[in-house]
Amino acid sequence: MPHRLMLIDTASLYFRAFYGVPDTIRRADGTPVNAVRGLLDMIARLTTDYDATHLVACWDDDWRPHWRVDLIPSYKAHRVAEAVAGAPDVEVVPDALKAQIPMIRRVLELAGIAVVGAAEHEADDVVGTYASHAEVPVDVVTGDRDLFQVVDDARQVRVIYTARGMKNLEVLTDVVVVGKYRVLPEQYADYATLRGDTSDGLPGVAGIGEKTAAALLGEYGTLDALLSAAAEAGSGVSASVRSKLAAAGDYLKVAPAVVKIVRDLQLPTLEEAGAQLRPVVGDSRAELERLGNEWNLGGSVKRLLKALDRRQ
Repeated sequence: MPHRLMLIDTASLYFRAFYGVPDTIRRADGTPVNAVRGLLDMIARLTTDYDATHLVACWDDDWRPHWRVDLIPSYKAHRVAEAVAGAPDVEVVPDALKAQIPMIRRVLELAGIAVVGAAEHEADDVVGTYASHAEVPVDVVTGDRDLFQVVDDARQVRVIYTARGMKNLEVLTDVVVVGKYRVLPEQYADYATLRGDTSDGLPGVAGIGEKTAAALLGEYGTLDALLSAAAEAGSGVSASVRSKLAAAGDYLKVAPAVVKIVRDLQLPTLEEAGAQLRPVVGDSRAELERLGNEWNLGGSVKRLLKALDRRQ
C-alpha cells in the first residue's frame, strides 16, 4: 500500500468528540469518557476511510503562544480562563473534558499512536511543518479554517474538514478552497488577515469583509503587493481601501506573523516519532483492552484495534 500520512489536530477532534457524544457515558467512578470514546472512534474511522499508513496526533504544547500574543494581544483572549505569568495561559476547558485529557494521552500511547507537540507553538504549527516537508500524500484533519493555508494539490496535501460533523466531512483541495473563498490556499493567510477571525480574536481590517478581501487578493495576489500598491499614489487602489488599510497599519504590520502557520519547526522525523501505524500487540494490547473495560470505553477500543490490525 502506498504511504499516506494523516495529521490530526488533536484538540479540535477531542473537543468535537466531547460535545458530540453524551457526557452521561462515564467510568465506574463517575468520570466522563465521552471524549475518549469519540476520539478513538474518529481515529478508527478516519484512518480506515482515508487509508492512512502513518498518523501523527499533533498536540498543543502551547495553545496561545506568548510570541503571538505579544504581536496581537487579543489573540484567543476570549478563551483564556487564567493568565499564568511565565507559563502558557490556561484555556477555558470544561472540567468534564479536562479530566479526560490524561486518559486520551494514555490510550494513544498504548495504541502506538505518535503524539507530537512543540514548545511555544500550537498544534497548527506542528501540522504545518510536517505537511510542508512530507514526501508522501498528506491528509490534515481539523475543524480549524486556519489550516486551509496548507492545502496544496501539487504536493498532494489536502484538509479533511470536520466542522459540519463526522457524517459530513469535507475534503478540501485547491479547487474547493477557491470555490468557497475565491482565493488560493497560499493566499488564505492573507485573506484571513484582511477579513479577521473572531474565533481567534483577530480584528481584521475594519470595513474589509470576505468579498472585498478576496477581490483585492484576486487583483494584487498578496497582502504585501496590495500594501505596496496602496502606498503608490497612481495605483488602482481606491481611496476608500487606502484609508481602511492605513487605519489598520499597525495591525497589518504584525498580523501576518500571527496568522501564518509555522512550517520550519525542528520536529522528530516520522520514523523517530513512531508515526507508522501498526497492529497493537503484547502487553500494550492487553492493557488497552483492560482499560477499555475498566474505563467503560465500549466498542471504541475494539474498533481502533481493528483499524490498526489492517496495517499488518
